[in-house]
Amino acid sequence: MKSEDLGRTSLAGQLLIAMPQMADERFAHSVIYLCAHSAEGAMGIIVNQRAPSLSFPELLRQLDIIPDDQNIRLPAPADRMQVHRGGPVETGRGFVLHSQDFVIANSTMPVQDGICLTATLDILRAIAEGRGPAQAMLALGYAGWGAGQLEAEIQENGWITGPADEGIVFDAALDSKWDRALAKIGIAPAMLSSEAGHA
Repeated sequence: MKSEDLGRTSLAGQLLIAMPQMADERFAHSVIYLCAHSAEGAMGIIVNQRAPSLSFPELLRQLDIIPDDQNIRLPAPADRMQVHRGGPVETGRGFVLHSQDFVIANSTMPVQDGICLTATLDILRAIAEGRGPAQAMLALGYAGWGAGQLEAEIQENGWITGPADEGIVFDAALDSKWDRALAKIGIAPAMLSSEAGHA
């Protein structure tokens, strides 16, 4: 993407797929849903990395959403909720990508194609009580880029972009998301070259 296109072309709502030669181990084989992208920078959530050793009920207890001594049985779909590693920035803060059937006024940011982002405790409370969105993905932290940084990384063959879909964003099959994101744009992993400019 050329720098003069920044004002006209936003990648928000797209998937950012790490190339095999990604030098930064934090993003190796990652798939990122881009929530915001402008001339000022970009922000997204990694959708295919689990947070190490933290369950949704443990997180609810840490945040005082449920009492420590409460042995809870979460309603569906909260009982299947995983905690993801959303990126290296603000790792103590929760972000929820979710379907547009749940909106918190002045807090929920619609991204694109029925996918929204909310970063308040209210949505976690709603999910725990069974009144949250039909589809949701909880992540701690996010990935962020300054002005022009993401464009430079794409030009250096660090990332490729592709269309998002709810299956890749929300489903629990994390290990196949990278392959599926590539397949969606017609690329088999074996086709990708580790030499910059030859993908």
